[in-house]
Amino acid sequence: MPAVPIATNVQESRAPSPVLSTTIIPPCTAAVASYGPNGAAKTPEEIVAACHAPTTTAALVLKDGTILQGHSFGAEIKSISGECVFQTGMVGYPESLTDPSYRGQILVLTYPLIGNYGVPSHDELDPLLKDLPAYFESNQIHVAGLVVGQASAEFSHHLASSSLGDWLKREGIPAIYGVDTRAITKRIREEGVMLGKLLFPAAVVGGSDPQAAVDDPETTAMLPDYQNVAWVDPNATNLVAEVSCKEPKLYTPAPETAIKRPDGRTVRIVAVDIGMKYNQIRCFVKRGVELLVVPWDYDFLSLADEMDGLFLSNGPGDPTTITATIDRVRAALAIKKFPIFGICLGHQVFALASGAETEKMKYGNRGQNIPCTDMLTSRCYITSQNHGYAVKANTLPANVKELFVNANDGSNEGIYHTELPYFSVQFHPESNPGPRDTEVLFDIFLNTVKRCLESGKVEGPVEFPGTEAAQARREQREQWERELASDDSDKSGRIVNGRRIRKVLVLGSGGLSIGQAGEFDYSGSQAIKALKEEGIYTVLINPNIATIQTSKGLADKCYFLPVTPECVRKVILHERPDGIYCTFGGQTALNIGVKLRDEFAGLNVQVLGTPIETIMVTEDRELFATAMSEINEKCAKSHAANSIEEAIVAANDIGYPLIIRAAYALGGLGSGFASNEEELVALCRKAFAASPQVLVERSMKGWKEIEYE
Repeated sequence: MPAVPIATNVQESRAPSPVLSTTIIPPCTAAVASYGPNGAAKTPEEIVAACHAPTTTAALVLKDGTILQGHSFGAEIKSISGECVFQTGMVGYPESLTDPSYRGQILVLTYPLIGNYGVPSHDELDPLLKDLPAYFESNQIHVAGLVVGQASAEFSHHLASSSLGDWLKREGIPAIYGVDTRAITKRIREEGVMLGKLLFPAAVVGGSDPQAAVDDPETTAMLPDYQNVAWVDPNATNLVAEVSCKEPKLYTPAPETAIKRPDGRTVRIVAVDIGMKYNQIRCFVKRGVELLVVPWDYDFLSLADEMDGLFLSNGPGDPTTITATIDRVRAALAIKKFPIFGICLGHQVFALASGAETEKMKYGNRGQNIPCTDMLTSRCYITSQNHGYAVKANTLPANVKELFVNANDGSNEGIYHTELPYFSVQFHPESNPGPRDTEVLFDIFLNTVKRCLESGKVEGPVEFPGTEAAQARREQREQWERELASDDSDKSGRIVNGRRIRKVLVLGSGGLSIGQAGEFDYSGSQAIKALKEEGIYTVLINPNIATIQTSKGLADKCYFLPVTPECVRKVILHERPDGIYCTFGGQTALNIGVKLRDEFAGLNVQVLGTPIETIMVTEDRELFATAMSEINEKCAKSHAANSIEEAIVAANDIGYPLIIRAAYALGGLGSGFASNEEELVALCRKAFAASPQVLVERSMKGWKEIEYE
């Protein structure tokens, strides 16, 4: 079907949002498979025919007036409406599409190529939980529609049984490719999440809805040949009721892995299904506990004497719509009979039951690469996320504290009760898809359950590993800061030139390539160790996390900043160090010392180690030769040259073989041996590319180089 032109006056009718340009990718470039639905290879004739087969042109319409066209590769049953959101994950579309948290949403995948590894079989069951599919997070696709840049119908993966497009068609889910997903993502980030529609030609899916023409006459006017539908806000409904299980179901572990209570019964966790992903069930059962999954509105308090812990799952939509669940969790908090753990929507429910508030986010957090900071240990974890609502941290009651904070936008990612064993997180520690960095939270919860069972008391906060060590480090750092801030403290540091040095700034080696200047990383690491042995507080600037210098626990404080005059100046003003080392970071740090040499006195920081003046002399080859002559130290005959012509004249005066060195640098960049004029010119070209001056020096017998310390 021919592409429907996009009218140029949409911006005028729906100011101020502009219309994004249409992008149409030819069908043969992104949606032709070499294999049929059963995995059998297509013949060349079938592939050619598929390349020239007509495709349906569908339209993505956003509530702000944006209209984009693309090719349909999913089901073409009817036009749909939902909330348009984006997700930044590179892989994991089978898991994401079956995640109940996406219920009612039109999902835009930002990764440019989707479908290249196909879709696994839904008939293959989990080896432990025989009635759950092995590779999906529910029994159906929950997104309302799918939007991708490129859809690969040709797939290759040992688990794949069909293409993404074939799966979407079987499930009745519309999808389009060939649109600018980057532009859509930018629009959502700027304007916020908004309602959207996936519209199909009326000739393909049937006649238009008369009511839609009344509700949205502008879209009907723009796309008269398409089946328009009314705007639908999924968050205005109780989505949890749609995705939750209908009856309680018990999942049991293998007998050899079962965790027993003191009375011999297997530990049982009650999980409230408010949109639960299957991998949460797997994470519990493989750890040896019984998991009783109950519907969202089930009276789980009637099981209070039979359960050992309460789990609140993830789920879709606005958390305030499930008041029945919130009320029961509030009652569970009050009776203090079992530990509680929540994830995603369960986190928000726990917060609301505790007295806090939630809010709609501008565009939410959805992806597998989102950093979260542990507020107890200061560690940062990479997490998998999918949520459009967040807990308002400033509304938490006094006995509930922040556990995790999003390192990108500062939103709340976790909370814990300071007196009772209750906690929750906004991200997905069960992953699928995503990193498994935080799956240990399931172990922490079950350890809390076992602790309460053994003691016979449900009291005390959850014990998070590393908290005590982190607290000890914080107390030590605070003690350091108090001592450093005290003018009369003379118990730390050493006296250098009449001044007590208690805090030292070390300029690190910065970015290094493999095999380049590793000795600077080593020497800087040893310097930091030596300073700490002397009781001196060390501050490091080094942007390279792949160095020994930046290892955890080495420097007292590390700034992952570029080693530039601006950054060094800011750190000095903030930290107020007594001294600075410029000689343990290679040429980068030396250059900083030279550039800031006139500022150090005004910044009240003392240069330790090699004086800046000495660095300048050693880097300027001509000054170095003069300095050696002044102390009657033998030095090879040399001349400084500012051009290739001057270098040739100097070479003829000194005689070959020669050493060519780039001036103003202690490293070997642009240096080498020259046995004739041709080699000399080649080396000079390299040296002048790195330095305005070179030193032409007579090579000693045997081409041996002497280093002067």
